[in-house]
Amino acid sequence: MSHETLSTILFVVFVAGTLGITFWASRNTKSASDFYAGGRSFSGLQNGLAIGGDYMSAASFLGIAGIIALSGYDGFLYSIGFLVAWLVALLLVAELMRNSGKYTMADVLAFRMSPRPVRTAAGVSTIVVSIFYLLAQMVGAGSLVGLLLGVTSQTGKVWTIIAVGLLMIVYVVFGGMKGTTWVQIVKAVMLMVGAALITLLVLGKFGFNLSGLLGDAAGASGKGEAFLKPGLKYGTEAQGIWGKIDLISLGLALVLGTAGLPHVLIRFYTVPTARDARKSVLWGIGIIGVFYLLTLVLGFGAAALVHGKIDKSGNTAAPLLAQEIGTQVFGDVGGTVLLAVIAAVAFATILAVVAGLTLASSSSFAHDLYAHVFKRGQVTDRQEVVVARIAAFVIGAVAIALSIFAQSLNVAFLVSLAFAVAASGNLPAILYSLFWKRFNTAGAVAAIYGGLISAVVMVIFSPVVSGAKTAMFPDVDFHLIALSNPGIFSIPIGFLCGYLGTVLSKEYSASKYAEIEVRSLTGIGAEQATGH
Repeated sequence: MSHETLSTILFVVFVAGTLGITFWASRNTKSASDFYAGGRSFSGLQNGLAIGGDYMSAASFLGIAGIIALSGYDGFLYSIGFLVAWLVALLLVAELMRNSGKYTMADVLAFRMSPRPVRTAAGVSTIVVSIFYLLAQMVGAGSLVGLLLGVTSQTGKVWTIIAVGLLMIVYVVFGGMKGTTWVQIVKAVMLMVGAALITLLVLGKFGFNLSGLLGDAAGASGKGEAFLKPGLKYGTEAQGIWGKIDLISLGLALVLGTAGLPHVLIRFYTVPTARDARKSVLWGIGIIGVFYLLTLVLGFGAAALVHGKIDKSGNTAAPLLAQEIGTQVFGDVGGTVLLAVIAAVAFATILAVVAGLTLASSSSFAHDLYAHVFKRGQVTDRQEVVVARIAAFVIGAVAIALSIFAQSLNVAFLVSLAFAVAASGNLPAILYSLFWKRFNTAGAVAAIYGGLISAVVMVIFSPVVSGAKTAMFPDVDFHLIALSNPGIFSIPIGFLCGYLGTVLSKEYSASKYAEIEVRSLTGIGAEQATGH
């Protein structure tokens, strides 16, 4: 049996299983609380697994392994950044968000402010960040299925992206948060087992000698010792000072971005208590920490064993490594089986994450924009959920259309852009709202739009979009900035805009701050507050 046939069978089995979960969840999704927050019925361990499932995306599995395989040491910085970011989320945001809000990020911001302008800004930001993140997952799906099923034509990859988009819409529309969470839990377990298996096989191949693995990787890469030192991707002589600034910018975006990601923030609402929120983040950190250590072996293993076969984006490194190590250890059949299993796991990863992202953005549209901005709170739960389901279709369609143009970009890099946008727009508003007594509506709106617009504009006029071989539009050149990661400028701009907006406006409510301070520390009253 060819690996294409086996992969197809495994895909069909997984998709059938997850659709079964979604159908079961749809029968248990009766209220807005069920749709948005899974009825707040998940334990700390379950939510921790789901957080891991949400966070360990195609970018982590395919993208980071690929960047390490192509760029060595500089690629491993993505693993470190994604992991350290969780400490920021745990210490500054997780418990306070769980206690202060109800369904979306904007619930926290709107409580102290004029709800309509703040909810509008937060809704727009949530949708923009989610679409950036969705791009990465869909591009990963195109690369993966192209490799597995032998789809080499552009048309075939486009249809793959469309199919993934339609599946994710089905998950969200019918399963809501309950269905999405269970899909993420199943996928997190599969991904950890698959990654651990390949890691053990690769280490076994090198006699569990990490130095031997790194030495072979450096030799096979053609870069020698430079492969194990900083500077291959960022800070090269050709890039000059901009390369070093780009590296710092990337680190800032990765470390600060997680605490502003809408699809991660809404996970804190699915647990019944603040203690469960803390526990779920600790479980999440443990699962994610182990996984990112495994990406070190996956990336350098791919460099050592399949370096010449990896495509220019690097997204095929992990599946190719699975096939190669499986063939060497178990023979041709073993290689075929392992490639099919890892590909099915990666595909599961993509489906679970895109479902979470689509749920976050469609929930924000329905709960923040439709219910509170357009209808001024005069809307039933049932109407709100119907609008969320319609929004899932629209956002899914936009993500599908944009993904078709971004197929040449590395998926981990695309995700780093989503992190930069989240850290620039959402994080300043969240931190100011939770910790600054004087913060007000003008400050919140200025922080979100200032950070969001500066980040997006810098990306548009960077080598990501034009002026480089790997750009979205490689045949044109309108780039004005040599920086691929906007965070080093856009994050301070977001904080500065929030500060200026606040001090230049006289609006201020001491009693509202006192109330949200009590609520964020205790959770009292959060259930009743919707920010009408």
